[in-house]
Amino acid sequence: MLDPSTDNALPAIPGKRYFTIGEVSDLCGVKPHVLRYWEQEFPQLAPLKRRGNRRYYQRQDVMLIRQIRSLLYEHGFTIGGARQRLSGEEARLDISQSRQIIHQLRTELEEVLIILKR
Repeated sequence: MLDPSTDNALPAIPGKRYFTIGEVSDLCGVKPHVLRYWEQEFPQLAPLKRRGNRRYYQRQDVMLIRQIRSLLYEHGFTIGGARQRLSGEEARLDISQSRQIIHQLRTELEEVLIILKR
């Protein structure tokens, strides 16, 4: 799971449907070549590919990448350990993603409220 304290360091995920690899790289703090490598190592990570083999990530992909990043970089898991941990958490992943979406929406709505009060 993503540690809430580390989630604050990453930018909020915009309310878009699809993200390019460059946008995901910026949102997750991971270089594009690392994202392409992780696609090979983590079967859960499979962005849509369209014209010219261009990758388009969805919101759940971005959250999964953040989770992988947290496991590897902050919790010290190996790729194999992170893969095993994620495969065991697939059932709980939906609940976790829902909570992250709700948390982010709440944060964004609070920011909008602050802007409207001005």
